[in-house]
Amino acid sequence: MGRPASSCVAGSKPLRCRSLLAALGLLASLGLLLRSGDCQLQTPCQIQKCTTDFVSLTSHLNSALEGFDLEFCKALRAYSACTYRNSKVCRGNLVYHSAVLGISDLMSQRNCSKDGPTSSTSPEVTHDPCNYSGYIEAREHQAGGKTPATAYVFCGLFGDPHLRTFKDHFQTCKVEGAWPLIDNNYLSVQVTNVPVLPGSSATATNKITVIFKSYQECTDQKVYQAVADDLPAAFVDGTSGDDGNMKSLRIVEKVSGKYVEMHAKYIGTTVYIRQLGHYLTVAIRMPQELVLAYEESQDLQLCVNGCPSSERIDDSGQLPLPVMGQLLPQSGAAYPQSVYTLETASTKCREKIVVKDIYFHSCVFDLLTTGDTNFTAAAHTALQDVEALHPRKEQWHIFPSSGGHVVGKGSKFCVSLGFVCLIIVAFL
Repeated sequence: MGRPASSCVAGSKPLRCRSLLAALGLLASLGLLLRSGDCQLQTPCQIQKCTTDFVSLTSHLNSALEGFDLEFCKALRAYSACTYRNSKVCRGNLVYHSAVLGISDLMSQRNCSKDGPTSSTSPEVTHDPCNYSGYIEAREHQAGGKTPATAYVFCGLFGDPHLRTFKDHFQTCKVEGAWPLIDNNYLSVQVTNVPVLPGSSATATNKITVIFKSYQECTDQKVYQAVADDLPAAFVDGTSGDDGNMKSLRIVEKVSGKYVEMHAKYIGTTVYIRQLGHYLTVAIRMPQELVLAYEESQDLQLCVNGCPSSERIDDSGQLPLPVMGQLLPQSGAAYPQSVYTLETASTKCREKIVVKDIYFHSCVFDLLTTGDTNFTAAAHTALQDVEALHPRKEQWHIFPSSGGHVVGKGSKFCVSLGFVCLIIVAFL
């Protein structure tokens, strides 16, 4: 006679253990199905529920962590008590007897006493305070799944510079000097922009400062600073993250001196910083509820409210393309003309960006303004960062609209479909 449950022994991998127990549950279901025609059985055998509850109580346990034996034994005693309550109605069920023998074996292997505390079959859901996604799952469980799914939002800054806000509005701005991208109760991101060419109103980012604010026992305040030609793989204190085993905050260097990622698990936030040519780009993904956690005095945040109207170069989302590669500076002074024409710039940008969305148009604008092909790479990687971090695929490619906001492909399709429906109705 097989003993499916006895395979979950000391040192077994949790995945293997769960798989075997799931198989036991499946066998129990088959046993119940075979006995469904027995009219003498008024109360069904509940061995499947016993097994399911045991799997639920142990699936999150890790044998490598302290306290595993205590919790595992509590779950085994609960499993044993459940089988005892079903002993009469399950006495002819082979899966039931196999489970009883398996429980006995596991108790012996783990030195579990038969008497002692048992786990509740409906345990209170707990969470790691330094794991934001775990906290959200616990909160949704306690609400009975009635709360809406957590919304994540994206913000990015690249090129000349081009800003994509948390509301998916796209702007091209001057914003020379230091400006806050984000400044809430958890995170602060500040960028410093300098003129790209003498006399030009166009600027680009040459310095980024990121401050992860101290949060409970998860992390002390950590400051990261990148400047052109110096993209470190550590915070200013020399560490690459917190010292805890859970690594609730860490820096990962993807390309030495060119590309780093910061992962703050305790606030569910990811930050990408890249250097392309002499300038920097930044992309951020963060839970919307944390983005909105700021005081009234912190309302100057480019990612939240966009650039002030006095700082914008674009006209309601439309980029004023330079004529023959030269964008007239506000001061009226001339500066070196780009070697690109509209046609050659478009051809160059199509090598990297196939879809003629706002990233393509930003690429063309930057090439005509500066003649620097590094801005082509900046637009391309900015779109890659969108694809990696933006939570809604239908919003990856966005296009200027007449109202100055940007709309995704899905939105444009809905507008077109509505127009078609209107025509159909008119002919009915």
